[in-house]
Amino acid sequence: MKITVSINLGGYSFNIDEDAYSDLKRYLKNLELHFAGEESASEILSDIETRLAEIFRTKITTFKQVINIEDVRQAISVMGTPEDISDNDHKSAKDKFSSPGYHRMYRDPDNRVIGGVCSGMGAYWNIDPVIMRIIFVALVLAGGIGVLVYLILYIVIPEAKTTAQKIEMKGNTVNIHNIKEAVKQEFETVKKNMKL
Repeated sequence: MKITVSINLGGYSFNIDEDAYSDLKRYLKNLELHFAGEESASEILSDIETRLAEIFRTKITTFKQVINIEDVRQAISVMGTPEDISDNDHKSAKDKFSSPGYHRMYRDPDNRVIGGVCSGMGAYWNIDPVIMRIIFVALVLAGGIGVLVYLILYIVIPEAKTTAQKIEMKGNTVNIHNIKEAVKQEFETVKKNMKL
């Protein structure tokens, strides 16, 4: 028999056993200490918690309602640790985390002109969104089918709302390094826009 604890992680409630809770709490505290000097530390930690919650939600089934220590350790191995980022060996953090991640097509709200379909498709296929826009304009001029295709894609393709979805849209692995980089980039963009 084990004691379980109820936690709120990334806006979701989980039942987690006591050993797993200790490991998770230690991991989150280490991340908090690691990102303490960052300007956008709270946003980075929030996005990491949201990603951990997404991973834990895949572990819950009708037969398994409690997150155990194996689930926490597996989530930590997916996300990476602060030591993985700050190792002083010759591999850069980008090289360590260069394995391809889950790749999904989303509408890109950050670089959209109309609905983000073309910029999302460009991010997915790693091409300039201008090329996709030219293709759609050509389809519109060739008989109007481009408008219909665009509307269907707008309805079918979900918008990338979270940082994890924006990382997945580009085909990168969702881990603490990529979340940190995405949040820092977004933070810098907001700062630059505020100065304009």
